[in-house]
Amino acid sequence: METFEILADEFRRYTIPIAFLEKLHGGLRWAEGPVYFADLRCLLFSDLPNNRMLRWEEETGQVTVFRSPSNFSNGNTRDRQGRLLTCEHRGRRVTRTEYSGDITVIADRFEGKRLNSPNDIVEKSDGTIWFTDPSYGISAAYEGGKTESEIGRCNVYRFDPRDGSLRVVVDDFSRPNGLAFSPDESILYIADSGFWPDPQGRHHIRAFEVGGDG
Repeated sequence: METFEILADEFRRYTIPIAFLEKLHGGLRWAEGPVYFADLRCLLFSDLPNNRMLRWEEETGQVTVFRSPSNFSNGNTRDRQGRLLTCEHRGRRVTRTEYSGDITVIADRFEGKRLNSPNDIVEKSDGTIWFTDPSYGISAAYEGGKTESEIGRCNVYRFDPRDGSLRVVVDDFSRPNGLAFSPDESILYIADSGFWPDPQGRHHIRAFEVGGDG
């Protein structure tokens, strides 16, 4: 019996016969932002409405609280030094967790105005940090805290740690959400989940060619 039901033969080459689908944990209100730490053999992820981050241990299968409260954390990733990067809805900021456990703010304002609620994040091989900033976390208390947007739109940003600059790379999304680079980093894929709260809103993935200057 196959683990996966193949609906299109083109998909078959992307499956591994010895790979299985396994449930690691349940009972969450809303799981987000999984990031794997191979060196620690654990998985960190956000339980967004419960305002906490959880940690799954590969060796024991146990799930424990990693951080609570988490400022309604959403997307997470690791930087090139293995440190945790986190998007915080309530904090309206992007943070880095240092080896010591201290938290460093990477970005919380653009041109003096507070960000909306950073959602998802990725780091490029040159060390630049790219993240989306929809308004979900400020639209309702369920995801952060209801308030008005200071910026007035939902952008995608690029932070350069070499000079500390934060710049807008895309500004015409309804609700920019998940993002990822192609393997050679020449293309940036960004999802627009504008269908919520507007059922007629945008619901697609766009691909952008990335220039040498970012």
